[in-house]
Amino acid sequence: MKTMTCLQLGGACDMEFHAPTFNEMAELSKKHSMEMFQQGDADHFKAMNDMQKLMKSPDAMNEWFENKRSEFDSLPCDD
Repeated sequence: MKTMTCLQLGGACDMEFHAPTFNEMAELSKKHSMEMFQQGDADHFKAMNDMQKLMKSPDAMNEWFENKRSEFDSLPCDD
């Protein structure tokens, strides 16, 4: 199990997510982002807009995703 924050995953807060794989971590982050968007959180809304801009370029999005995956892989496992 590893830990990353919303901010580490492109979000806007220090909420921690715990998951054994990067794909599960990304899903937790996505769910949290949607919840914050539904609550009208301005900081998360901006982060989501930034992510949508990134998604317009598949190469840039793939590079971002792989960088986050590498960051996840380099983290120590939680005790």
